[in-house]
Amino acid sequence: MTAWWLWGSALLVYAAFRLWYDGLAGPLSAAEIDAAMAVITPRMAATGNDASVIRAFLDADDGREFVMLNLVKAESGEVVDPQSGETVPGITLLQRYARRFMPLLLRNGGHPGMVGRKVGGYIDAWNVEPDPGWTLFGLMRYRSRRDMLRLVLDPAFTAAHPEKLLGTAATFSFPTQRLVSIYASPRVTVALLLALAAALTQIALC
Repeated sequence: MTAWWLWGSALLVYAAFRLWYDGLAGPLSAAEIDAAMAVITPRMAATGNDASVIRAFLDADDGREFVMLNLVKAESGEVVDPQSGETVPGITLLQRYARRFMPLLLRNGGHPGMVGRKVGGYIDAWNVEPDPGWTLFGLMRYRSRRDMLRLVLDPAFTAAHPEKLLGTAATFSFPTQRLVSIYASPRVTVALLLALAAALTQIALC
């Protein structure tokens, strides 16, 4: 009886995790996209971005997860902190933005896939602009395009975004979907951890 209870509980916890992690909302509706674009378009214009690109991405929503590839050149100079009015290194504001952004990403079913620093120049490149001096890269998993919109429209994100602008000298991002990966996803990792916990508990109770 104990074994059935343990493994049944582990299975229920995993099912609840998958329900949260995968989501069931489905693709965005035209009305949802229109409402979001009314807010996003002025923001995109303010940073020199073409709102039609994100509109096309939203229109093609398949309801699936995706990974945003981000390349960032941190601001190496001094900037004015919008909170204190003091002069601080640009990287300080970028780090503060990251600390505020990550909880929002997790709250909306996303998480970092990998974040790292650049350790060399372009090794293999042609027909592209010269390396502007990227310092960081990030792979951010989003549960869906709807969750990305929910994050972007969150007042907490809006409040933090000026810190990103001040702390970033240059950046570009584009969405991707995984074709091949040798890294275990949270779906596998959580399943293994729950199985391990259930097995160790069963052994301890025997």
